[in-house]
Amino acid sequence: MQSDAAGATEAIKGTAAGVPFVALPPRDTGDPAPLLISWHFMDPPCTEAAMAAALPLADVPAWRVHLGLPMFGSRLPDGGFERIFALAAEDYVRRLFEPVVTRAVAELPAALTELRAQLPVTDAPLTLVGGSAGGAAVLLALAEAGLDVGAAVAISPVVQLAPVVAAGEREHGVTYAWTDTSRAVADRFDFVARAGELPDVPLLVVTGADDEVAFREPARLLCDRLGGRAQQVVVDDMAHGIAEPPGVEPAPQTPQAARVDAEVSAWLLRHLR
Repeated sequence: MQSDAAGATEAIKGTAAGVPFVALPPRDTGDPAPLLISWHFMDPPCTEAAMAAALPLADVPAWRVHLGLPMFGSRLPDGGFERIFALAAEDYVRRLFEPVVTRAVAELPAALTELRAQLPVTDAPLTLVGGSAGGAAVLLALAEAGLDVGAAVAISPVVQLAPVVAAGEREHGVTYAWTDTSRAVADRFDFVARAGELPDVPLLVVTGADDEVAFREPARLLCDRLGGRAQQVVVDDMAHGIAEPPGVEPAPQTPQAARVDAEVSAWLLRHLR
């Protein structure tokens, strides 16, 4: 683990159980603070460093630890983004989406153990935040990981995988060849159908008014299913990602990211209290 600078408020870069992270300490105290885990988008911002810049959540009195998704950032496969695009073309469901999100959730418990040893955090319930595929990781972790979570936020999340695949077919003029295996994956990543499996944890879902209906409508349906414990916020003039392409390096907040940061921070401040 290393700090970018000597100052206590500087970002800390490191690895935890092999998972790269950027950790942002709470600004106003040297005392232990709760732990917030964030996963980035596959769209911009698509690395932990870019996510930390786009969504710093500086007003939230917690250690905000932005984790890198498998196969992104420093863990890009040989061939870089060209290989990522090739995997998506070969089989987006089975070769890209499912392994990235499933592995992100599977590696979280070991990463949490090391983070709690490395950082001065309390044993308060965890906060989970994620964007797009990272939002799907948040929902999968809620459904399957059995973690002690106090609040969760999903931004432009993949709530239902099948409509996202259909949107990709429309965008690229291709037909995805569904199999029994890929349909089983889509069923696993249908959190509208699985809403009853989600624990009683407050959930904020943030969507862009200009995003694909494949993201907006399932988010609305999920919040409807969950009732009062879920809230949807729709951000005007926002599509899917919240950073300018390519979204690999830290960059100044876009207006959309600033809006999302403010909405998420205000919501978390209410619920973490």
